[in-house]
Amino acid sequence: MYYTRMPIEIESPEMMGYQNVKYNLTESSVFDANINDLNIDIKDLLLCYGNHIGKPELCELIASEHNGISASNILITAGAATALFIANTALLEPNDEIIVMHPNYGTNIETPRAMGCKVVLWSLNIEHNFRPDIELLKTLITSKTKLISITTPHNPTGMQLNHEELNEIIAIADRHNIYVLVDETYRDIPLGNKNTIAASLSENIISVSSLSKAYGLPGIRIGWIVCKNKILMEKFLAAKEQIQICNSVIDEEIAHQFLQQKQKFIIPIANHLQSQFAILKTWLQNQPNISYVLPQGGCVCFPKLNEKINAEKFYEILNAKYGTYVGNGHWFEMDKHYMRVGFGWCSQNELEVGLEAINKTISELLFK
Repeated sequence: MYYTRMPIEIESPEMMGYQNVKYNLTESSVFDANINDLNIDIKDLLLCYGNHIGKPELCELIASEHNGISASNILITAGAATALFIANTALLEPNDEIIVMHPNYGTNIETPRAMGCKVVLWSLNIEHNFRPDIELLKTLITSKTKLISITTPHNPTGMQLNHEELNEIIAIADRHNIYVLVDETYRDIPLGNKNTIAASLSENIISVSSLSKAYGLPGIRIGWIVCKNKILMEKFLAAKEQIQICNSVIDEEIAHQFLQQKQKFIIPIANHLQSQFAILKTWLQNQPNISYVLPQGGCVCFPKLNEKINAEKFYEILNAKYGTYVGNGHWFEMDKHYMRVGFGWCSQNELEVGLEAINKTISELLFK
């Protein structure tokens, strides 16, 4: 495999140093949790090799939230990133073709590329409200297509597939005997109705999720694969065993105890997101030099600057003068006039000041 570092990781706040980012609107997750607030007790935990599939009680707990899903359909992984890596490497071989919803989180594109697969981009366009063109999808499928990779709610646009769109994609994949990989890391934080987990709809669907984005627990590196296909699950387990054998038993125990009391945490998270979204919505509606589509789920959106604005200068001034950071469009192989704005991780004040910094930067470039 040929690995190359992705701009989204090279330029991430954790690599730049959080202390160097004053107003952080780059993050694609909710605010980070502090272990002191979680009521976690691991004093008597035995630091052994864990169950290769994952802590059985954790698998049971995750499965219990979904109709038609059992613990045997769950594989615990080191975050959603590892789950995506496992699924891609287990399902694809060099010269296979994969159709990937685009723009997208870099791993969903770069892992197949590193394997020598042809990555066919299924573009979402701001002119069409970032809705998927199902007819276009049909034209992208060839005899070499092995996998369709989608994300809902979507990163970076915040678009959420509706029930009809998801069923159409599944029906198309079933007709061509193609698997569908569904990144659902934002499923638990919709801004409207929450979708049914995709893996419950067909044995050809692989759902991926984690505790990182929706719950603010990226530091424990816990994610999971959900799939009803027993043959695929055996392949995924084989891949996991060769990559990491098992997960950290500390991480799994924290995840299990957290999910046992999940409702206590999801309510303040949801309230925070609704409040932050209201601020973002009001701001966007008063931007004559920005095109946008309001997000329907998750905690990010993907507005586009007026083409008259010098994008390079925009990021330079926003970062250096105002200490404000957003996700540069090139993180997603898109024009730099696009920017991912994260509204869930920062405080209300940080969001308001950061958005005002964007206003000031635009004004400096257009009206200097």
